Amino acid sequence: MKSATIDVVGIGNAIVDVIAHADESLLADEGFVKGAMTLIDAARAETLYRRMGPAIESSGGSAGNTLAGIAGLGGAGAYIGKVRDDLLGQVFRHDITAIGVRFDTPPATSGPATARCLVLVTADGQRTMGTYLGACAELGPDDIDPAVVAAAQITYLEGYLFDPPQAKAAFRKAAAIAHAAGRRVALSLSDPFCVARHRQSFRDLVGGEVDILFANEAEICALYETEDSPPRARWCAARSLSRP
Repeated sequence: MKSATIDVVGIGNAIVDVIAHADESLLADEGFVKGAMTLIDAARAETLYRRMGPAIESSGGSAGNTLAGIAGLGGAGAYIGKVRDDLLGQVFRHDITAIGVRFDTPPATSGPATARCLVLVTADGQRTMGTYLGACAELGPDDIDPAVVAAAQITYLEGYLFDPPQAKAAFRKAAAIAHAAGRRVALSLSDPFCVARHRQSFRDLVGGEVDILFANEAEICALYETEDSPPRARWCAARSLSRP
């Protein structure tokens, strides 16, 4: 087996956070629940952006933030995610590569725009979010670079990306490549509502292809439809330890 040249490759939603101060009235006008995240479409994202005040753009997404942390600790990281060839796509690529994370996934030249999370920060410090998933939801098996996955000690899968069918196929392709190269696969369940939407698919993935599982108590309970999380956590740990 070749030595790994990458510590972690993350596969996830490539999202740019657009952050601005906002009055309570804007939240009310938009029908947002204060402090919550609402999925929005492209037209509403454009309308909301026009209504926002001066903003700061900062690349994010769960896996992207994880890779930023790894790079900050001196690790070698790579990222696989989908952006469009637009301004926010350029912002995301600049931000993640500027901190030393490898990002080779080519941008889409057609289709939805780069994903963005429009973050409205009110005077009390609460943040309320409108998220347009856009191009990141288009990631599929063809975007998985076998050479990058095979070179990484750990392939980290972001559960938030699990909604589109092609993303599920991308996850399974990446897991197969990683295990064939003698590497490990990690999964973050991300959110109990995400787990509830794809419970059986997540169970199958955890049971057969995941070596390292990141989950809080609510996510574990959602995965196994129980309020008794410790036994399930021990079961997951045993599965992880039993893998070669």
